[in-house]
Amino acid sequence: MDETTPPELFNPLQRFGQDIKRVRLGRKLTQKHLGTATGYTDAYICMVESGKQKASEKFAKGCDVAFGTNGLFEGLLRRIDEGEHPSWFVPYLKLERKASKILTYETNLVAGIVQTEDYARTVFRVSNPRASAEGIEDKVAARLRRREVFERDSPPLLWVILHEACLRTVIGGAEVMAGQLDYLRTVAASPHVELQVVPFSAGIPATSTMPFIVLRFPNSPTVLYTETRVGARMHDSEQTVDAALDDYDRLRARALSPDGSLTLIKTLLKEYRA
Repeated sequence: MDETTPPELFNPLQRFGQDIKRVRLGRKLTQKHLGTATGYTDAYICMVESGKQKASEKFAKGCDVAFGTNGLFEGLLRRIDEGEHPSWFVPYLKLERKASKILTYETNLVAGIVQTEDYARTVFRVSNPRASAEGIEDKVAARLRRREVFERDSPPLLWVILHEACLRTVIGGAEVMAGQLDYLRTVAASPHVELQVVPFSAGIPATSTMPFIVLRFPNSPTVLYTETRVGARMHDSEQTVDAALDDYDRLRARALSPDGSLTLIKTLLKEYRA
C-alpha cells in the first residue's frame, strides 16, 4: 500500500491505519508524539498506519483521547472485528474469543477458522455472487482474523473433525485445494489443535449429518452452535448440549486417528499437486 493506492482497494486494517494517519497529521503530531500519548512505540504506530498490524483496543482508545475523537477509533476497531460478519454470527464470534475449547464438525467445507485466504475468498465469491471485490476482501480479512484466538497467552484447544467430503470438494481449483490441505498439515502440528477426518469408508455418520460447533468455557455453561441457510442458533440447555457432546464422541470414534487423518491429507495433497 502507498499514497497512490485507491482507497477502495484498501482492506479494513489499511483503511483504519490511513484514518489514524490522516487525523494524526491533521493534529500536526508525529508518530513519536502519538506513541508517547498512547504508550506505544513509533514503530508500532507505523505498522498500524500501514495496515500491517491490527491495532489493540487500548491503542484505539488512546488515539481517541489524544485526538479528542470521543470513541471514534474504538468504534471503528469494533466494527472491523464484527462488521464483515452476518449479524447472526456476531454473538457466536464473541463467545468463540472467550472459549477454552472449540469442537467443530464440518461436512462439506473446511472449518472457517482454519481456512486459507484463497479458499475463503472462493467460498465467499460463490456464496455472495453480487458482492463487490472490496466486500469480498473485507469478508476474507474478517475470517482470517478469527485465528487471533490462538495468539492469546492461553489459546483454546481446537478440535476439528472434517468429513472426507470437505477435502475432496474442489474449492477454487487444484492449486487452492493444495494450499488448503498443506495449511491443514501445519495447523495439525500445533499443540493446541487436534484434527481428524471421517473417511467415506466409515459409511453414514453415526450422528447428525449437519455441521455444528461446541464451545466450552472455564466458568460458564457449554454452548452449542448450529447454522442454517437463513441464520444460526446457539443452545445452552443441558440436554441439548449433552446430546451434541455425545454425537461428537461418536464422530471421534468413527474418524481416522490424528496420524491416520494426516496420512489421508498428505495423499490427497499429492493428488492435487499432480
